[in-house]
Amino acid sequence: MPTKTARSYSLSLILADFLILVAAFSVAYIVRTQFDSRPLLVPVYAADFFFSALIIAPLWQIIFGVLGLYNSSVYTKRLTEIGHLFIGSFIGILLVIGFAFAIDKPLFPARLVAVYSFISAFFLLVFGRELMRQMRTYLFRLGIGINKVLIIGESEATRDIVASLNDTKRSGYQVVAIVCPKNMLPKNFRGEHFTSLAVALKAVKSMGVTAIIQTNLYEAAEQNQNILSIAQSNHIQYSFIPGESEFYSGKNTIDIFLGYPVINVHQTPLIGWGEFVKRIFDVIVTSIAILILSPLILLIMLLQAIFNPGPIFYLSSRLTRYSYEFKLFKFRSMASKYGKKDAAAEFRDMGREDLAKEYEEHRKVMNDPRITLFGRFLRATSLDELPQLFNVLNGDLSLVGPRPILPQELPLYRGRGALLHSVKSGITGLWQVSGRNNLRFEQRVELELYYAQNWSFWLDMKILVKTLPTVLFKHGAR
Repeated sequence: MPTKTARSYSLSLILADFLILVAAFSVAYIVRTQFDSRPLLVPVYAADFFFSALIIAPLWQIIFGVLGLYNSSVYTKRLTEIGHLFIGSFIGILLVIGFAFAIDKPLFPARLVAVYSFISAFFLLVFGRELMRQMRTYLFRLGIGINKVLIIGESEATRDIVASLNDTKRSGYQVVAIVCPKNMLPKNFRGEHFTSLAVALKAVKSMGVTAIIQTNLYEAAEQNQNILSIAQSNHIQYSFIPGESEFYSGKNTIDIFLGYPVINVHQTPLIGWGEFVKRIFDVIVTSIAILILSPLILLIMLLQAIFNPGPIFYLSSRLTRYSYEFKLFKFRSMASKYGKKDAAAEFRDMGREDLAKEYEEHRKVMNDPRITLFGRFLRATSLDELPQLFNVLNGDLSLVGPRPILPQELPLYRGRGALLHSVKSGITGLWQVSGRNNLRFEQRVELELYYAQNWSFWLDMKILVKTLPTVLFKHGAR
């Protein structure tokens, strides 16, 4: 929501980035010319180089702007911001080198100055952005720059928004009033509560409201128009957020149809180039991983034959994108006579009604008697899942995605299976790095649906980075 405070912060970032970039180029020049005794490629005087830096810095900032580094959707997410800064700095230095080559005029006194410029710019920008973030948080704690919000609506989105904005020192927002029925009022809300829209709108100025968020439309069109008119006449930021989560999850675009704005709702942002990039990434990383891990895979196959006689692999029918059924490869961890039908049925055949009920509730059991001693080791270390790399290479799975579910589990998703299967299932996913089997089934479902609706390449990277420590420290493994 682009409020006055957000715009001021963006302008501050633009100014700070300019000063940092000029400083970074200056540092690179000084380090190479003053602390390196080797001869320079061409003589470029300090004044000329500084003047060039003043011209180069805004060009880099244009690239930063294209990458969204001055938008709240990027600078409020630390890892995303760092990734974009790296890409922007890399593109920037390449363009500068290319420009110098095109005009046949040296901009750098030595090649290392370009390298030093890129390195110093990236690290100083990351440090500067973090410093700006801490300064903003400090000002929020002092009550400076806080946006006072009036929320109008009676949907579940109303409660979610209040909860998300509750930490004022981080969000920069303070919900001062809500217009909704009393039974929809969020718990522990300390602001003003209005049941009358007219009364709330009259109090807008006295409460110092700087932003209005409306989460559902009134049947009477004049009431909706009145809200917008009050916001406009008082120069207050107005935002409409649909109460139905489908309208603000996934990749949604706004278009014009017959002169009217139209919201095109997609199940997932993983379409077009995103899908292509994800597949290329999967193939490259998986091919490298199989090559590196091949000795380990062969060793496990040998140990499997010794300690767990029978088939080395376990093939299980699972569902992936568009509910397509495929055979999932795993190292067999159960005795060879098990795994041929639903787990609950097998537990009942064993006379373990308690385990059958536990499995039906959580889709997992704490102590599965079907698993062999060597199989427990494989599961505890997640080594049983290594063969799934071949599923990724074959295109059945992705490295990151929702859990590949059993066909009989689909009804448990209560009509949400189509949304879950709008993306490929994965070896690891959001729920695996958020508690794994310590989460309830419903919590796992919510996390997987969130991933499908909010996919991004950076989210995949975060999940992959978190997967290794999760597996190594056996968080929630069974």
